Amino acid sequence: MKSIVVFCGSSEGANAVYASNAYELGETFAKKNIQLVYGGAKIGIMGKVAEGALTNGGKVIGVIPDFLTLKEVFHEGLTELIVTQNMQERKLKMHDLSDGIIMLPGGFGTLEEFFEMLTWSQLGLHQYPIGILNTNGFYDPLINMMQKMVAEGFVKNDHLNTIQVDTNIEILLEKMEQYHPLPAPKWIKKEQL
Repeated sequence: MKSIVVFCGSSEGANAVYASNAYELGETFAKKNIQLVYGGAKIGIMGKVAEGALTNGGKVIGVIPDFLTLKEVFHEGLTELIVTQNMQERKLKMHDLSDGIIMLPGGFGTLEEFFEMLTWSQLGLHQYPIGILNTNGFYDPLINMMQKMVAEGFVKNDHLNTIQVDTNIEILLEKMEQYHPLPAPKWIKKEQL
């Protein structure tokens, strides 16, 4: 993986471990020469993951919708800042710039971005490795809910198993590097991937 999109919160959360782990992820990206693609903000753990990469010489591309630039939450010191017309264009651009996806703790927006990318994977629209950095067990309830979706027949276990989960950054990245995507559905044409 040369470029990973990170979805995460625009708040720092109630526990300082979320911000420190986000910074460490950005630092790890820089040391491994992995480009960070993220939402472009200077606030919350979004800002921390960017700072971790930038402080350690990493390349960081922020992608932010125009209306959020008006609130002056964008990070001025990025390698590149791309401004989109709306949230949907933002997600598509983030996808296009990346070859892997990681979710850190966050709120509704983080979940929405993550699940859209997960759905695209399920449909065979991309074959990127998808990871959850489960800092402080933050996503344990969500993982339990997804397991219930499998148990109740709404999600196939194969699709659940496409998500790599770990609390350790290095191990998560190793799992993502070793990921073997599911074959594309037969009704998806090769040029649609």
